[in-house]
Amino acid sequence: MTPSSLHAFFVEHRARAEPLVLATVIETAGSTYRKPGAQMLIARDGTAAGLLSGGCLEPDLMARTESVFATGAPVVVEYDMRTSDDLIWGMGLGCEGAMHILLTRLDPSNGYQPFSFLTACVQERRVGTYAIATSAIASYPKGTVWLSDRETSVPAEIASAMHDHIGSPRLYRLTEGECFIAHIELPLNLLLLGAGPDAMPLVDIAALLEWQITLVDHRPAYAVRERFPKASAVVLSPAAELARAVDLSRYSAAVIMSHNLHADEAYLTVLARSSIPYLGLLGPAPRRARLLNGFQGDRESLVQRLYGPVGLDIAAATPAEIALAIASEIKAVIAGRAGGSFSRKLGS
Repeated sequence: MTPSSLHAFFVEHRARAEPLVLATVIETAGSTYRKPGAQMLIARDGTAAGLLSGGCLEPDLMARTESVFATGAPVVVEYDMRTSDDLIWGMGLGCEGAMHILLTRLDPSNGYQPFSFLTACVQERRVGTYAIATSAIASYPKGTVWLSDRETSVPAEIASAMHDHIGSPRLYRLTEGECFIAHIELPLNLLLLGAGPDAMPLVDIAALLEWQITLVDHRPAYAVRERFPKASAVVLSPAAELARAVDLSRYSAAVIMSHNLHADEAYLTVLARSSIPYLGLLGPAPRRARLLNGFQGDRESLVQRLYGPVGLDIAAATPAEIALAIASEIKAVIAGRAGGSFSRKLGS
C-alpha cells in the first residue's frame, strides 16, 4: 500500500462512481502517530490513500472495512496501545497511545460526503466546517453528515457547536449522542519566484506535502509548464509586475530563487507591500546585505518577514538538501515553531 494524495485518489474513484470507506481519527489519548482529524481513504480493491499510523494499523483497518462496504453501517474502531493488549494483538506498536477511528462509507447515494465538500473547499480555496454523528443523535443515525454550507438542515445544538468550534478537530458530547466536528484545513499556498533547475526538488517536496505551488519567472526558457508537472501554475512575468501576474493575498509563503540580483530586488520591492507572512531569500548573507543596502521600498515591513539565507541550518549542500531545508523552515514558521530538535527540547 503506497500513500498518495487523498484528493487525487478521491476524485479518481468518484469519477468512476466507486464506493470508498473514509477512516477518520475522531479521538486520541497519549502518544499517537496521527491526531484527531487525520483521514484515510480505502477502496474496495484494497488500495488506499493516506496513513493513520506508521502502517501498523492499516491492515486491520482494511479488514474492518469489509462490513462497512457490505452494509453501509458506520463503525467506530478502537485501538489502545497503552496496555498489554497491544502485544496480545501481535502488533507490538509501542506507541503508548489510544485512537478511536470512525469508518464511514462514501458513495453516490450520500454524495460522497463529507469528502466531496472537503475537496471542493480545497479546490476553491474556501473555508468550511463539517460534523459527523459518531453515535445516533435523536432521529439522526450514526454517520449522518452536516456541512457548514447547508446550515438550514443542521440541528440547532450541532449548528451551534459548528459555529463556535475553534481550534483542532475534536469530538463533541451533546445532549443526545456525540459528533465529530472539524474545520477544513486548506493546503499551504507557496509562491516560488524563479523557475531554475534548483526549484524542481523544492516543487517535488512541496507536492509531497500537498502544498499548492505557483512558479513565476521572467525567463521564457524557464517558465515552461511542462518542466513542473506537479505545480498548480507556472507564470511568465517580469519581476516588477509580480503583483499584476498573481494574487499575492492567496499565499502563505514566497521564496525568491531567481539567481538574478535585479530580479530579486524587484521581487523584494513588490513583496514588501504584500501581507505574505514568510518571505525566503536564497543566497548567502552578503548577498542579502547587498540587496537590502540599496532597497528603496518598505524596509521595516520586509525585514520582519524575511528569512535569508533561506532554510533551516542542516548543512544543506545539494539542491535536494537545500529544498528540504527550505520546506522545513516554511513549515516551522507557519506553524509557529522554532524548528529545533525534539530530543533537545525535552532536555535529553
